Amino acid sequence: QVQLVESGGGLVQPGGSLRLSCAASGIIFSILHMDWHRQAPGKEREFVARITSTGTTYYEDSVKDRFTISRDNAKNTVYLQMNSLKPEDTGVYYCRIRSAGGDDWGQGTQVAVSS
Repeated sequence: QVQLVESGGGLVQPGGSLRLSCAASGIIFSILHMDWHRQAPGKEREFVARITSTGTTYYEDSVKDRFTISRDNAKNTVYLQMNSLKPEDTGVYYCRIRSAGGDDWGQGTQVAVSS
């Protein structure tokens, strides 16, 4: 059983920064990648960033130059550093692990960017 716990969300002004964390626990087999998705109210969940088991990273175009995904394998934790935040970054951010056992999602952490 895999559990993911996100933290680090909050309210920030445009141009500000937040660092999200996602800590994984439980039995995890053959991790393919970990990634972040977000969902704004009334909208579909959207891919944000991904880091593979070998360290390759991918980003949605609108966050490419502002967000950085990283990991700490010893802590089973993935991070999302978010800089130069914009109001359109507002939403619930979800962490996901894709492994041989399937997909596991965290419960989400709220990010609100507003002046």
